[in-house]
Amino acid sequence: MDRQEIQQTAIWTLYEKGRNYHRLTGIYTDTDRNYRMFNGNQWEGAKLGGVEPVQKNFIKPIVKYKLSVIHDNLYAINYSSQNFEDAEFHKTAERCCEMLNNYAHKIWEQDEMDDKGRRITKDAAINDEGILYVDFDKEKMRPVNEVIKKNDIYYGNENDDDIQAQPYILIRKRMPVANAIEFALNCGVSKEETIYIRGDNDTFEESGEAAKEEVDDMVTFVYKLYKMNGTVCFSISSRYKDIVEDVDTGLTRYPLAHFTWEEKEGSARGEGEVRYLIPNQIEVNRTEMRRVLTVKNQAYPQKIVDVTKVENPNEVNNVGGLIKTKGQSVDDVRKIVGTLQPAQMSSDVKQLQEDLIQLTRELAGAGDIATGQVNPETASGRAILAVQQASQAPMMEQRESFKKFIGDVAKIWLEYFIVHSADGINLEEKVTDPNTKEETVQIVTVPQFVLERLQATVKIDVTPKSVYDKFAQEQSLENFLTQGYFNVQRLGELKIYVKLLDDDSVVPKMKLLEAIKYMEEEQMRIAQIQADAQIMQQRAFQFINEDADGQASQIADAMKMMQSSGVPTQ
Repeated sequence: MDRQEIQQTAIWTLYEKGRNYHRLTGIYTDTDRNYRMFNGNQWEGAKLGGVEPVQKNFIKPIVKYKLSVIHDNLYAINYSSQNFEDAEFHKTAERCCEMLNNYAHKIWEQDEMDDKGRRITKDAAINDEGILYVDFDKEKMRPVNEVIKKNDIYYGNENDDDIQAQPYILIRKRMPVANAIEFALNCGVSKEETIYIRGDNDTFEESGEAAKEEVDDMVTFVYKLYKMNGTVCFSISSRYKDIVEDVDTGLTRYPLAHFTWEEKEGSARGEGEVRYLIPNQIEVNRTEMRRVLTVKNQAYPQKIVDVTKVENPNEVNNVGGLIKTKGQSVDDVRKIVGTLQPAQMSSDVKQLQEDLIQLTRELAGAGDIATGQVNPETASGRAILAVQQASQAPMMEQRESFKKFIGDVAKIWLEYFIVHSADGINLEEKVTDPNTKEETVQIVTVPQFVLERLQATVKIDVTPKSVYDKFAQEQSLENFLTQGYFNVQRLGELKIYVKLLDDDSVVPKMKLLEAIKYMEEEQMRIAQIQADAQIMQQRAFQFINEDADGQASQIADAMKMMQSSGVPTQ
């Protein structure tokens, strides 16, 4: 069958529309250039005439510093119930939210979400935006999180950065033809219809130059997400065959979390860090190349030899070589062999290059002060943090955006839990034995209606984790210890101090709360021991003051109590 006779699917027509827009706005070429400049391939396409390219890549350290500012914190999902009208159910809701928090933490660790979050922010810094697509494994009852490249996503409205307001979203996926056919068969496509799933060489749209060279025969699938009657539906198509059509997910939100480095007016894509550093980077590299060539050509003394008066001119370049003259006196050797002194290069060239690098870093918020060039031996942890935090203030926007991104992920997870828990969802609950104080884990099946009634909201807890944050925390705890705040007599002062601390304070508020709880439990234990001892003492005095019959009666009562409790009396 002639390929031209086969009609393209409607989704593929939408994809072509989006692809043309990407080409028109230069998204594909910009992506390759941004990653190329970040990774250090900064002379691509330049004609250097055999000269080895040299460069000073300041783009990478700027980006890496800014990423480290975002990821100097630990982020944790915290679900909480807002169902306050039913006091009795609210207790159940709090218990359920605690189990959901444990489950979310477990998924976060198992799915390596810290690493995926780092990749998301790196994509955004280099190439404007990072995208996470969330699917769901119904057998394991857990979300599956996949990082999507900018080149592979197409918005129905490229001028609106609100993902949830998009009329539709297309996701492009590239896979081997054999895998694509197996996937189509599992989705209900007949074996005869798989002839429409054909390999192609459409690699221009791939993100990164290395991805444009493929080993296996590959084919493109396009996923379409759209909202119908308030819920998200999806369809999947190849170029000539619809694979899945109009499946209702039950979700009210698109299962996509979107992180843009900077907002860009009138664009859904945002603005990254690298694009506007490139002109300065190119000029720095050109200046460096000119300096190298000048040094090669002029910075070393050059020999001048009258070869007509030297028998062995090749020896001139040999260290310690014997130069034989043709009857010339040794006194006249300077007339035969001489040198040209090296030319002096203006210091303005070096200064210009250093100024370009320094000013570019400072204007990008990644200069020496911002990166915390402070001697830790001469400054306290808090002083170092004060310098760093003041310089990192311009990064607050990105940190808050990433926090919102994680919140969006948590909301998508919760919706999946609710939609796919028709038979309930099994969650782990920690239970402490009141007698032995041992902690065990039991499985609790939470019904769907309970999850729906939660009216759960999402809060993202942020915990500093940098080296200097830990240093400051250790210093704070050490100061509390030396000043006696962990003494029971000063427990009241400590509780007031901790209550006034901000949640994101450098002082470890949660650890202090644990210490307060431990001290209160110890107080209760000691008080109970003292009370028991006082009762025993009273009983001893009472026994001593009793007559013989009274003592015998007390002994008989004690024996009965021991027998009823299973304690052997003989």
